[in-house]
Amino acid sequence: MPPSQRALAVAGGRTDSEHVTPPPTAPASSIGPQAAKPAAWRAMLVVWVVVNLVNVLQAAGFASRTPGPGGSGVNQALGLVIAVLALPATWALVVFVRERTGWLLYLGPLVFDAFVVLMLVVDYALVLEFRDPQRPAILASYLLLFFGSIVLMGSPMYRCSRPRWALTAATSALLLAAMAYALARGVG
Repeated sequence: MPPSQRALAVAGGRTDSEHVTPPPTAPASSIGPQAAKPAAWRAMLVVWVVVNLVNVLQAAGFASRTPGPGGSGVNQALGLVIAVLALPATWALVVFVRERTGWLLYLGPLVFDAFVVLMLVVDYALVLEFRDPQRPAILASYLLLFFGSIVLMGSPMYRCSRPRWALTAATSALLLAAMAYALARGVG
């Protein structure tokens, strides 16, 4: 039995049913798998996959920004893949709202969706250069939404599954290392 189902069983939930009632002592906004309905737990796993994919894809995007042929095209293509990840993130947000999991779980996908909208507008629709030369209003919003979504999508897993959270911490470290590498080369 997987750990999430074992936690549900220990908490008095049924693992063979689509509907598991949280134990009476758990608050409605609890984010642990023992209190989560199966649909909410699946949505949490989807968000976990999304945040880790975003970290890895953006790390590759930073690496592709280094001077050389094709770097810009690779970075643009990776950005579109990241934008597509808004679809499963939005699905998870809908599940969280439907299951009334609480605002802590709503925030990650919501902020990520806002980041994707901003990214599509400034990087693809209007093609605004805001990194160099810097346009502080756009750059600050872009970075705040991007890194805010990473933190907000990744942190709930800390209470649910430390190994999954550790992987998210590792992919986040990879992202930061790739960003530092790009900045050191003058193409961050």
